[in-house]
Amino acid sequence: MELFEKKFYESMTSKVALLNRITYYIVNRKGKQMRPMFVFLTAKMLSEGKVNERTYRGASVIELIHTATLVHDDVVDDSNRRRGFFSVNALWKNKIAVLVGDYLLSKGLLLSIDNGDFDLLRIISVAVREMSEGELLQIEKARRLDIVEEVYYEIIRKKTATLIASCCALGAKSVSEDEGQVEAMRKFGELIGMAFQIKDDLFDYTDDAIGKPTGIDIKEQKMTLPLIYALNNCSNEEKKWCINSIKNHNKDKKRVKEVIQFVKDKNGLHYAEKKMVQFQKEALQILENFPQSEYRDALSLMVNYVIERKK
Repeated sequence: MELFEKKFYESMTSKVALLNRITYYIVNRKGKQMRPMFVFLTAKMLSEGKVNERTYRGASVIELIHTATLVHDDVVDDSNRRRGFFSVNALWKNKIAVLVGDYLLSKGLLLSIDNGDFDLLRIISVAVREMSEGELLQIEKARRLDIVEEVYYEIIRKKTATLIASCCALGAKSVSEDEGQVEAMRKFGELIGMAFQIKDDLFDYTDDAIGKPTGIDIKEQKMTLPLIYALNNCSNEEKKWCINSIKNHNKDKKRVKEVIQFVKDKNGLHYAEKKMVQFQKEALQILENFPQSEYRDALSLMVNYVIERKK
C-alpha cells in the first residue's frame, strides 16, 4: 500500500500549481482505501502473492476514477464535508471542483491508454457508466417514492457495487487470462458492494456516532431497503402517512424520528440485515472455490469488515 500511495500520487501530478495543491489535499485526506486493497488482494490470491506493474496501475486507475466521482458527488449533493474534512467544492467552489474531477478522470483514462491496458480500461469504463446510471435511476425513482425491492437492488448494484466489482475484476485481470476467474471475482466484488450499501442504509437508523447524522437519507428522500420493506408491509393509511412525512415533512426532526421508529416497528432493519448477511454468505461461497491462502483469508476478513464496520 505504501508503494501504491507513492505511485498513485505520482499519477495525479500536473504542471498547474493550483491542481497540485488540490490533489495534495485530496491524497492527504484519503478514506479507508478499501478499493485498492481489493485490487491487490485479488491479484495476490490468483498469482500466489505476485503482483506486477499492471496491478499497481489498475489500482491507481480505480482510485483516480473513484476520487473523481467523489469530488463530483460533493458538488451534486451540495455537500461541504467529506470524511470529516472540508470538501473540495467547499474550499475551492463548484467550478474548480468539477474541473478537478474531470482532470482526475482523464488522468485515469490516460494511465491505462498510455500503457496499453485496454482490457483494464474497459472494466473501469463500464463501472463509470453504471455508476452514473445508478445515480440517475435513484433520482428518477426518488421523486415518486414507489421503489420496489428489485429496482432498489438495481440502483445499488450500479451505484455502489459496480465499483467494488470492477476492483476485484481488475485485480484478477491484471494477473490472469482466465475469464472464468475474472468473472468469479467480479461477482464476488458485486456481492460485497451490495452488502456494503445495505450496511450504509442501516446506519441511517442507528444511534451510534458514525460521523453521518441519522435520518439523513429520509431528509434527502432516499429510498433505502429498511424503508422499502416497511412501506410494503403496512396498511394503506400508514403508507400514506409515511410517504407524506418523507415528501413534505422531511425537515421536521420530530417527524423524521417518527418515521425511523415506524421503520423499526415494521421490522425493516431486521429484514435489511438478513438480506445483507445473504449477500455476505454468497460472497464467501465464491472464495471457497479458490485454494486456501493468506490472501483468501484476508479477502474473507474484508467481507466480514464490510458487515461489521462501525462507520
